[in-house]
Amino acid sequence: MSGYILRRLLQFIPVALGTTFIVFFLAWGMPGDPLAGKCGDAECSEAFIAQATAHYHLDEPLPVRYVYYMMDVFKGDLGRSFTGRDVAEQIAGVFPATIRLALMAVVIETLIGVALGMLSALKPGRFFDTTNLLAGLVIIAFPTFVIANLAQLILGVRLGWFPVTVNDPSSFSQMLLPAFVLAISHQVVLTRLTRTTVIDSLQSDYVRTARTKGLKDSRIMLVHVLRNSLIPVVTYIGKDIGGLLAGAIVVEGVFNIQGVGGLIVRSIRLHDGVTIVGAVTIIVLIYLFVNLLVDLTYALLDPRIRYE
Repeated sequence: MSGYILRRLLQFIPVALGTTFIVFFLAWGMPGDPLAGKCGDAECSEAFIAQATAHYHLDEPLPVRYVYYMMDVFKGDLGRSFTGRDVAEQIAGVFPATIRLALMAVVIETLIGVALGMLSALKPGRFFDTTNLLAGLVIIAFPTFVIANLAQLILGVRLGWFPVTVNDPSSFSQMLLPAFVLAISHQVVLTRLTRTTVIDSLQSDYVRTARTKGLKDSRIMLVHVLRNSLIPVVTYIGKDIGGLLAGAIVVEGVFNIQGVGGLIVRSIRLHDGVTIVGAVTIIVLIYLFVNLLVDLTYALLDPRIRYE
């Protein structure tokens, strides 16, 4: 197990380097003056330009600047924005809200997706299964920002069931609607995946053997079928973390959540490449570690899987 974990950690290096270089290139490699607009409407002074050029190595080729940046990252320094604020401190201030939103969305997505998938698999082709399929197609036809605005208008403004905006990201009630909006389209895929894997498991020899032994259907579903069907489900959830973090940018904007998504959007508007690259670097690292945890979870779900 330790050897497998070490190999996976070593695989993180080229993935992290490649991803961060692409983001670094998009943030810093575009044509134009990277210092344009950094002093407001007035022109930047020569002293400011000289200091910024030396600090961010703007007079060096892009690959050289990337090497300087990664050397600072390995030291735990994500740099400072053009406003002088420490990027790590900015991320630390807003990241808990995004993590809380993503975790709540994962829980909602898993509960709804697994439950609907199992119910559809018990009677495939019947009314519930067909209705669930049609409802899923309708949901995924709408972009996330449309669902978010509709939920905000109907459930927040018209019915008053939920707050329209999030003033306190630590409040469960205020974060519930944004998390549901973030999870609703992702659970459609999880529902269909669960349905397929459960149907395959129900047709397996070990299920027929369990029924021959006289085991109750509830025990067969929960102990045998569900456990063996969770491996592809867990895989999808792990891969979906990146999608949830990306979708959080839109949801945070609609519900005014002060999270990483809002920080990235503000940084893009201000052309603050340092903050953009730093925030995306943290997201990439989290995504890689989550996928490692997903792979390790396989051994807990299926005793036949061993990492030697």
